[in-house]
Amino acid sequence: MNDASISGNDVIVDTNDGPMRLYEARPPGEARGAIVIVQEAFGVNPYIEDVTRRAAAAGYHAVAPDLFHRSGPGSVVEYGKFELVMQYFQDLGSDDAILVDFDAALAHLRAAGFENGRIGTVGFCFGGRVSFLVALRHALGASVGLYGGGIVNARFPQFPALVGEVASLQTPWLGLFGDQDGSIPVDDVEQLRDALRRAPVETEIVRYPDAGHGFHCDQRPDYRRRTQPTRGDARSTGFRRTSVDGYMLMDTR
Repeated sequence: MNDASISGNDVIVDTNDGPMRLYEARPPGEARGAIVIVQEAFGVNPYIEDVTRRAAAAGYHAVAPDLFHRSGPGSVVEYGKFELVMQYFQDLGSDDAILVDFDAALAHLRAAGFENGRIGTVGFCFGGRVSFLVALRHALGASVGLYGGGIVNARFPQFPALVGEVASLQTPWLGLFGDQDGSIPVDDVEQLRDALRRAPVETEIVRYPDAGHGFHCDQRPDYRRRTQPTRGDARSTGFRRTSVDGYMLMDTR
């Protein structure tokens, strides 16, 4: 559950594209592992900061890299202001830039004593796609994406579709999607599920029939405090065996 005793703070780390803010929260005792929380399309806002603290309350050393740092300090977007999101995406540039930032977050956690197998990532919305990208490029403990669009069909030319690379997955990946999400058709989710049969690591797709986009975010209209998966989709025992429980953030409200 959310622990009011957990506080977070900003840490500035170096990247090849300049200094970047990490929002960081640590558990009160010894950490069971580490998690990189990847932002929605709206930046490292109060919701993402809160999720980072929730992860710390659950025992993880958690960081949230500010992927919009190229747009200047404080680059956070109000929900629904998509014109500014488009500008920040243009400033961000490409998947290569995303990986530059993610690698800086990884380096910070490695310096804190965590090897790759004890580090996982959880991403939301835009960060859901990033969680898949990271799983393709790094061998970590686990990666989880919530309502990540653009994996099957590209939405922006600088962020191509990734489904064709499933045979290169290095990290176990869990994808959580809502059937009522108007931006990610169920057909896309099922196409991804089918493609993941070729993955060399453990993967799982879970669909929630009554959930739309942003169902984890308690600051968005589609928030669902509790939602049940579609028949046939169940929680993965395999993910509970990894260093990061893929459902941990779903259960800490």
